[in-house]
Amino acid sequence: MHLYKSFQEFIAKENLCSPKDLLLLAVSGGIDSVVLCELCHQAGYNFVIAHCNFQLRDTESERDEQFVRTLGEKYGKPVLVKRFDTAPYAAQHKVSIQVAARELRYEWFFSIVDSAAAGVENQSVASEGMSAYPELQTTDYALPAVLFTAHHLDDNIETMLMNFFKGTGIAGLRGMLPKQGKIIRPLLFAKKEAIVDFAATNKLSWVEDSSNQLDKYARNYFRNQLIPLIKNLYPEAENNLADNLQRFQDIELLYQQSIEQHKKKLLECRGNEIHIPVLKLKKTPALISVVYEIIKAYGFTADQSAETIALLDSETGRYIESATHRIIKNRNWLIISPARSAEAANIIIEEGDTEIQFEAGILKMQQHVNSQHLIPISPLLAFLDAHEIKFPLLLRKWKSGDYFYPLGMRKKKKLARFFIDQKLSKTDKEKIWVLEMNKKIIWIVGHRIDDRFKITPATKQVLQIKSEALNV
Repeated sequence: MHLYKSFQEFIAKENLCSPKDLLLLAVSGGIDSVVLCELCHQAGYNFVIAHCNFQLRDTESERDEQFVRTLGEKYGKPVLVKRFDTAPYAAQHKVSIQVAARELRYEWFFSIVDSAAAGVENQSVASEGMSAYPELQTTDYALPAVLFTAHHLDDNIETMLMNFFKGTGIAGLRGMLPKQGKIIRPLLFAKKEAIVDFAATNKLSWVEDSSNQLDKYARNYFRNQLIPLIKNLYPEAENNLADNLQRFQDIELLYQQSIEQHKKKLLECRGNEIHIPVLKLKKTPALISVVYEIIKAYGFTADQSAETIALLDSETGRYIESATHRIIKNRNWLIISPARSAEAANIIIEEGDTEIQFEAGILKMQQHVNSQHLIPISPLLAFLDAHEIKFPLLLRKWKSGDYFYPLGMRKKKKLARFFIDQKLSKTDKEKIWVLEMNKKIIWIVGHRIDDRFKITPATKQVLQIKSEALNV
């Protein structure tokens, strides 16, 4: 089938854009992006060309930029060019040149598309965005709102294989999608040979990037070495891999449906925390995959899936953490809680912590030698036998069924009964926090400590905890 016809059919089938959209074409000057330009021109699309000069190949980079500017003249389209200090950026952020180039170009592309989207609702935003691009300040052009890249089927096969060998989930095996976030890939159906044939038929010219021949880059090695070797054994390998891409896309859809069903059964939202029943989670099939799909949204890695599963059989108070969240074992629950204590309803306190901010105020903790004159002068001050305290501690809101041994009593009492005795109102009770150690409440914050942890004449070290209101 002719590439042009397939191009139009693919866009229609995947609902990638509409004829009235203003497109931003990412154009390097290589054959793929040149063919993309020609196809969009033949289809009558209105487009703007965007070219990144990464300044990595000296005169070759300058040649590419000039070629793309000439391409814009050929089609009568504006050309936006951005020059990047790619090597210094890579060194500063400690990433490879390839990663640096990808981050830089997409940050720029997305800034253009985002400005266009914002401008739909806010004309001043559109005007401000336009001022950065004098090439577009005509009556015929606005900021382009749709990003087209020239990724094709061969690129996607390489991506799938690279992901497979690096280690990936289903999403990595299904490769790139025709429409993924802000990126649209209208050539993802096309083999490289079809692109080359189209360029020859239409007498197109392009520039060659010499770095594409260097096998030190992973993608080039797969393209130039590995895939040709595989095709010696399996001549239909590329066709088979293309079929696999479609299969994995279907599998991912089914997989995500199943994951969502498990999440609905397992996850309980309580404020800004997620509570997961331990027993129910243990019975879940494909446990590692389900756990990972739950925790990855909170900054946890695939390697931490096993650590999370280990928490199921750990004691209360154990936890693991990501940059933004903690997963805490609390009795029969796993709790995914914000790492910032002031935002959490379940807060881990480690040995050595001296100040803990939470919703109701601040706890200040210190240890000192016991003195016979240590008598709490306020319910906001607790003196505990430090020898009896084992960290970590859990600071949380009280819940139905909680009990403790009130100071001076040998029998346990439910907190609900204690609050009645204290004549606390419903509003007062809703504000109560407790300090817990391995399923034992050691202090009802601001009210009373547990008798089992009081200081005695034999106490050598005292843990002093003071509750203070936040300064607003």
